[in-house]
Amino acid sequence: MTGGGRGLGRAIALALAAEGLAVAVAARSLDQLESTAREVRGRGGSALDVPLDVTDPASIATALATVAARLGPVDVLVNNAGIAESAPFSKTTPEMWARHLDINATGPYRLTRAVLSGMLERGWGRVVNIASMAGLHGAPYVAAYTASKHALVGLIHELAYELAPAVRVNGVAPGPIETDLRGPAALGMADRSIGSIDLSTNAAPNVPLGKVPATADYAGGYVFLASRRDARPATGAVLNLDSGIGVRGIGRTAGGARLAAKYAPDQG
Repeated sequence: MTGGGRGLGRAIALALAAEGLAVAVAARSLDQLESTAREVRGRGGSALDVPLDVTDPASIATALATVAARLGPVDVLVNNAGIAESAPFSKTTPEMWARHLDINATGPYRLTRAVLSGMLERGWGRVVNIASMAGLHGAPYVAAYTASKHALVGLIHELAYELAPAVRVNGVAPGPIETDLRGPAALGMADRSIGSIDLSTNAAPNVPLGKVPATADYAGGYVFLASRRDARPATGAVLNLDSGIGVRGIGRTAGGARLAAKYAPDQG
């Protein structure tokens, strides 16, 4: 799985390992990768930490060769690596736009293509992608992020149709997460870490469920979609786990209001 060194990725790695899967934890941050892999092994699971940059085809090839040699073929791919940066559309530079598409949409494309032939040969595979509530509803002041996640959702739908029945392709669309990721996962506050705000005070007016879920609360959705047994009917699904945010509208959360206050005075 990509983006496995911290936050949601770490929680997913632990949850998959608890179900008996040998987990290859991949990301650019080596110290975080090693920490996650050690924790998996400390709980009795099997894990391998693998350096990987989803924007670099050579890095992907090297990482997958290492995984194949150490753990065997990839049966379940979790595309979790992603970035989220905020700016008014008028200040969304070509570089920002390209960066989001490269990591959030093209990264999963590259990884899926790299493992697909093996899955098809074996007649079985699961691809689980991290989508976003912004990929379903849109969100203010994160045009590049929103577009990249809509692209990913489109890829999920297309591949589900094309690769069925052998390979099931699905996604999870998380809402706010109690993690250190910056961006829409932090209720749209790209300039603040979700870990630095008082969630108990801010959660109730922002989240209909009244609580910002921890990373472990989301991991079960990935385990479900990776399952050989439980998720047999699921392909092309984007599991919406936004804690009810989408019902209210992302722009009406406190995070959306903060971004509006930050950017609205200066749209140019």
